[in-house]
Amino acid sequence: MPEIEDVYNAYFKDVYLYIWSLSGDRHVAEDITAETFLKAIKSIDSFKGNCDIRVWLCQIAKNSYYSYLRRKKKLVEMETLPEVADDCDMAERVAAAEASMKIVELLHGLGEPYREVFTLRVFGELSFKQIGCLFRKSENWACVTYHRARKKIRERMGEYE
Repeated sequence: MPEIEDVYNAYFKDVYLYIWSLSGDRHVAEDITAETFLKAIKSIDSFKGNCDIRVWLCQIAKNSYYSYLRRKKKLVEMETLPEVADDCDMAERVAAAEASMKIVELLHGLGEPYREVFTLRVFGELSFKQIGCLFRKSENWACVTYHRARKKIRERMGEYE
C-alpha cells in the first residue's frame, strides 16, 4: 500500500477537479477534497485494491459531496469566474463568461449517469475501465455512456448557435 502522502500528492488534483466539476464552486471543491483525504486516511485499511485508488478516492469524494448537499439542503450556486488581468478587453471577458455559463448549463442539464460519466472522463481523466469500476458496470458501458453524453452535449451546443 502506498504512503498516504504519496497518494495525496498523486491524486489531489484529480479529486479536486472532479468535485469542482460537480459543484462549480472552488471553495466547496477545496473543502470536499480535504474531507475526502481525511476520510481516506481513516479508512485506508478498508481499501481492498479491487480498483484503482483514484476511483476509490473519487467515490469517497462523490459521497462526501452528496452528503454536503444534503446538509445544506439547497442548490450550490456557481462561483463567479476568477478575476482576469486589467489589460484584458471587457468584451472578451463577457464572451468568456457567457461561454462558460453555457457549458456549465449543458453539463448540469445532462441527466445521470451521463453528467457524471462525462465529468469523470473529461475532468477526472479516468479511463473507461476505472469509470466502469466506479459504477460497478463494464468498461463498455462507461464508453457508450460517455459517447452518448458527448453526443447530447454537441446537439445542445448546436441549439445555442
